[in-house]
Amino acid sequence: MEADYFIGVAQQALWILALSAAPILIPVLVVGVLLGMVQAATSINEQTLTFVPKLIIAAICLAIFGGSILVLLTDFTRDLFAQIPTLVR
Repeated sequence: MEADYFIGVAQQALWILALSAAPILIPVLVVGVLLGMVQAATSINEQTLTFVPKLIIAAICLAIFGGSILVLLTDFTRDLFAQIPTLVR
């Protein structure tokens, strides 16, 4: 029974990880692809041209979604700690 519980917790942790990372990674990925296409079309090979916009987009997404990500992680951790007494007998 405990093995099934820990597998369930691991699956839930991976799902929480995906939900936490997606709001930041997806916009950065889109911006990176668009800027890569612009660089390929114009033959401009400047590293800061891709790094700075992706950094700005990541900061903006973190400012917008940071609170909800923190609530998601906090709820998961609180639920995990609340279930500890049921495992220790």
